[in-house]
Amino acid sequence: MTAVLTLTAYFAERERSGDRFLADAVLDLIERRRVGSSVMLRGIASFGPTQVSRSDRSLSLSEDPPVTITAVDTADRITAVADEVATLIGRGVVTVQRGFAPPAGLGGDGAVRLSLQLTRRHRIAGVPGYVVVCELMHRHGFVGAEAYLGVDGTVGDERRRARFFSRNAEVPLSIVGVGTGAQAAAVVDELAALLPAASWTAEPLVVCKTGGRAVTEPVIEGPFHALTVHTSESSRHAGRPIHRALIQRLKESDHASGATALRAIWGFRAPEPPHGDRLGQLVRHVPVTTVIVDTAANIAATYPIVDELTAEEGLVTIGALAGMLERHSGQAHGTLDLGDGTST
Repeated sequence: MTAVLTLTAYFAERERSGDRFLADAVLDLIERRRVGSSVMLRGIASFGPTQVSRSDRSLSLSEDPPVTITAVDTADRITAVADEVATLIGRGVVTVQRGFAPPAGLGGDGAVRLSLQLTRRHRIAGVPGYVVVCELMHRHGFVGAEAYLGVDGTVGDERRRARFFSRNAEVPLSIVGVGTGAQAAAVVDELAALLPAASWTAEPLVVCKTGGRAVTEPVIEGPFHALTVHTSESSRHAGRPIHRALIQRLKESDHASGATALRAIWGFRAPEPPHGDRLGQLVRHVPVTTVIVDTAANIAATYPIVDELTAEEGLVTIGALAGMLERHSGQAHGTLDLGDGTST
């Protein structure tokens, strides 16, 4: 089984590193270090340790939206890159998560997060690749999946940035699904001939809730965790979108360090079929994912809020992070020391 690491950085798009935008500095570094794949996503709402809120309902979002940059490669390469990313960030969060490269390691009833990066132009039998992958995940019993449209990133060690007045066919797109190891193995096997050069990543996690129903008590072992809430634009709690209510409640709490909401272009939560928005809809129905990365103590304090707001619908998962480093106001909190002789 080939071990891989996933590095994710969370910050505001107009955050700077020296005389450059931080996003450009990070992605240039990823390209220069020839990391296997990376993608930058714009969020729709967030807050961080400085309690600054960002939302697509404010006029300022187009100027300074929250973003995430995710990079995946071998442990040695990601560890070296994380070391340098940590020195670039003045305000933001960097996490590292352990995983493995399928098909080796898949199987059984344990839950995994299965990820794949394609490009916007990728077609399978004339159908957009992300539509085919999500359909297969649904058919094989995944509890949820989403496809996120990237605005920048690297594909095959080359930078691919979205630009105005361009089809942006080569810009990366990220697909993430949650299912059992056996279900993931079936999807990877079925797509092997159609996507022979695909680079899959799998990470173990725990499914806590699905469809508003408790499945497993959250397992909070280790210093840092990612608590992820999968809903949709139309999901409501007390008449308010769940992801917006969640971010507001967490911001008002005395323990949460931050959260970021990402809007997908396609996906599903079982048992509904995969879908995106359609013309003429009054309310958007695309999937929304709210990611909360924090210490074990803060995640434990946060979970009751998540549980309350997802009482009737939503998919909730939790996964351990190998490392997490938060920087702001000249201070650094946490560590990217992986406990195996590699650290930042």
